[in-house]
Amino acid sequence: MKAAFAVIMSLAICTMSGCACTQRTKKADDLEHAVEQKDKQLSELEKAKLELETALRKEIGDYKAKLELSERGLVITFMSEVFFDSGKDMIRDDGKESLRKVGEVLNHDVPDSNLAIEGYTDNQSIKYSGWKSNWELSSARALAVVHYFIDECEVAPARLSANSYGEFRPVAPNDTQENMQKNRRVEIVIVPAKISKATHEAAH
Repeated sequence: MKAAFAVIMSLAICTMSGCACTQRTKKADDLEHAVEQKDKQLSELEKAKLELETALRKEIGDYKAKLELSERGLVITFMSEVFFDSGKDMIRDDGKESLRKVGEVLNHDVPDSNLAIEGYTDNQSIKYSGWKSNWELSSARALAVVHYFIDECEVAPARLSANSYGEFRPVAPNDTQENMQKNRRVEIVIVPAKISKATHEAAH
């Protein structure tokens, strides 16, 4: 009887251990899948970066745009002067051409990625343009870019979000005209949607 009980207990322990091993294996597989998905998405971003470097050669050469791969994704930074007249939120025709180039890459090279459009200003107070504050101006500019992508570039609305930071996230001190120009900018952040989803699922 004791021998039989010992066998049963051993089988139970092995079975429980087997379940634990199976769970650990599943989590490991999920994590590996998440890493593979991340690598795939990063390679897509790298390809998109190369395409944008070609498409925006003039803007980059004139120091009016730059590209950067960061922990947020692929960040496209445009000086506000590329798109807007001072104190305005209406996109100029030459600015539309730059956005059209970006829109083509967004739809062709990273069609599954989410996009955050971010507006920033310098710290100069609003005086004559009619805006209540730099918050409203940077928000209106970000939304103008969002609407252009939707209406003219056929970017799916569900991929887009608009954020306004006003003067409160400068990239340079607001102590010279050159530095203030750097702070007046619009950033388009390409965020691969599958990375966060796959990582979240693997963790659970």
